[in-house]
Amino acid sequence: MEVLKLKNVEAFLVNSFTKNGKGGNPAGVVLQADLLSNEDKLAVAQAVGFSETAFVSQDDEVDFELSFFTTTSEVDFCGHATLAAFSTMHREGLITPGQYVQRTKAGILAVTVESNGQIVMEQALPEYRDVFSYETISELIGIAPQILSATQLPIEVISTGLPDIIVPVPNGYLDKLQVDEDSLSEFCKLHDVIGLHAFELCDKTTELTASCRNFAPLFGISEESATGSASGALACYLAKHLNGIYGHRFTFEQGRAMGCVSQITAAVELDDVGDSEIIKVRVGGFAHPIGVQNIAI
Repeated sequence: MEVLKLKNVEAFLVNSFTKNGKGGNPAGVVLQADLLSNEDKLAVAQAVGFSETAFVSQDDEVDFELSFFTTTSEVDFCGHATLAAFSTMHREGLITPGQYVQRTKAGILAVTVESNGQIVMEQALPEYRDVFSYETISELIGIAPQILSATQLPIEVISTGLPDIIVPVPNGYLDKLQVDEDSLSEFCKLHDVIGLHAFELCDKTTELTASCRNFAPLFGISEESATGSASGALACYLAKHLNGIYGHRFTFEQGRAMGCVSQITAAVELDDVGDSEIIKVRVGGFAHPIGVQNIAI
């Protein structure tokens, strides 16, 4: 009778995009994941139970290869798990402040580790996809179409690694969203998007550009308190549609409705010739450790 040998995996538990050490979005991080199969990674992600877990492996051509798993499947990219991974490597003494390159299924992307511990990650250049009517989206989030239309801004799918539906709502309505998770899941599956990222613009006298909420029930995420990939997409959306009113550097708050406020910075760089084409997208923030979990698979 063959005895099955269990693999013991150490997962670091990290809150990403914290504000003054609090809030943030938890992610799992597994270092030296080279010998883990995709089935192993999914089992670890399910044991951790967070929205995403990052797995760091060696790479022959760039510094690291990162893969990302939700509790249900692999995804091409995850911003807050990337932040968690590089913050963990920095904290564990595996890397020093400087620039690194990671291979992901969303592309080869640069990551900067700053001396103060902030992690700034480059994201894929924006892909602008479908535009949806206010009427279509209103049914998914429980806000009347005439209220949504008051923003005079489009509802658009943008990807800087993962495609999200970017939904502007008038000030005061963000916390009133009533998401129909089943309908949103079906809609996202039909249109090949990850989830819905709603935002309301903040008063220009504050440090915040916008407050945000993110919903991805198709991937087992009812609501997320910080979403790095969608923050990059939102930065591109604002640069495209607000004509530089908020500049090209943004600070986003997310997780307020969950009682877990996170802070995310984002910036876009435009080409020198014209002033409209985005040539770089960066998203940054801080992370704090919350524990370690040993998992037998």
